[in-house]
Amino acid sequence: MQWQEYLTQHEADFEARLLDFLRIPSISSLPEHAADVRKAGEWVMTQVRAAGMEHVEMMETGGHPVVYADWLHAPGKPTVMIYGHFDTQPVDPLELWDSPPFEPVVKDGRVYARGASDDKGNMLAPVIALEALLKTTGALPVNVKCFFEGQEEIGSPTLPDFIAANKEKFACDFVISADGGQWSEEQPALLVGLKGLAAIQIDVVGPAYDVHSGLYGGAIQNPIHALSAIIASMRGADGRILVEGFYDDVLPLSDDDRAEIGRVPYDEEAVREKLGIDAFFGETGYSTLERSWARPTLEVNGMWGGFQGEGVKTVLPSEAHAKITCRLVADQNPARITELLEAHIKRVTPPGVRVTVSLKENGAFPYLMPGDHAGNVAARDILVQLYETEPFLARSGGSIPVCGMFLESLGVYTVGFGFGLNDERQHSPNEFFRLSSFERGQRGYCMLLERLAE
Repeated sequence: MQWQEYLTQHEADFEARLLDFLRIPSISSLPEHAADVRKAGEWVMTQVRAAGMEHVEMMETGGHPVVYADWLHAPGKPTVMIYGHFDTQPVDPLELWDSPPFEPVVKDGRVYARGASDDKGNMLAPVIALEALLKTTGALPVNVKCFFEGQEEIGSPTLPDFIAANKEKFACDFVISADGGQWSEEQPALLVGLKGLAAIQIDVVGPAYDVHSGLYGGAIQNPIHALSAIIASMRGADGRILVEGFYDDVLPLSDDDRAEIGRVPYDEEAVREKLGIDAFFGETGYSTLERSWARPTLEVNGMWGGFQGEGVKTVLPSEAHAKITCRLVADQNPARITELLEAHIKRVTPPGVRVTVSLKENGAFPYLMPGDHAGNVAARDILVQLYETEPFLARSGGSIPVCGMFLESLGVYTVGFGFGLNDERQHSPNEFFRLSSFERGQRGYCMLLERLAE
């Protein structure tokens, strides 16, 4: 039996397994679901062991666990490590779901559940491919390691040290990531760049308690005004970030980079109407897609302080707060960026308030790989066969922190080979995954592993 026939014969079983996987509420950010994250890892272990992989184990990381497995019986062939994650985002607002988020529903060729697209449907596809190859041929075309984690949705905070401490175990020629997607149902894409992340919180404190605005207004510094001035100082009217040194390490876009991004169709008018905005905004001299994919950003994610109820309350608040995140590009360092932000904030803070800057995330390094990397060349060949058209070389404004970790600790690049689509409501209510993409992913991984053996 060929693997193609195996996939066809077991299609209903694979779909049933996906539904079982989706029933596990493996929300990594909520402590009350820590046991569910581990349960999802145990479920994954059962699947990779049944597929025929060896040395299956759950590895402790100091946080949520990693499931490892390998099959290393292809001498002279490359060693690839397949990556994915089995944790999910929280589900709120629950009232916006059409069905319970962990009770998967199949409708019109789609499965609706939290984690369906990001990343359980995508992650299960290569596991099934490994099973199809091992059950039909008794071997894999190349050496394969599996690295499936339970903390991607919280930024993989304990993995940098964990990966560095297990360099030999995870050594490979490159990684293939099942966390990602394609451009559309008809158009493939190879993801070559991801943004990094730096996040801070600003806490501004003035008087020891809220005070009467008539008695003290105009006499003492208002923390909300102070915070507003601090934030306003960080970005110019042209969208350029004014924090000293912020752009020092940014890798400029080459003419080839800009031409490759320019190849990608982007209907600004359609996107503008979808978002309900009057116009786009951003750093001058760059297209919207260039700004989204390849230029760093600084955004206020939340701001609060003072009276926010109905009516009027004439107080001058004692505190004001803001959360800020920066999306970073090659070759920026998140630790360096947070240092620059803190120095800028201290420099521009007006008198009369005390300001504290705290790091809210561990940060993530930006990631950029060569478009002509051998793994990309092989993936491109398979995508052309699957879609019958040339893939775009795409970047993303989002982050997959582990890609930078693998490059930093293992010295290897990560080839994106996921099959989710942008409209599948990842991180939102009514998340779904196309069953056609689930099946295409299984075939794609079988084909890719065979292609790599060549």
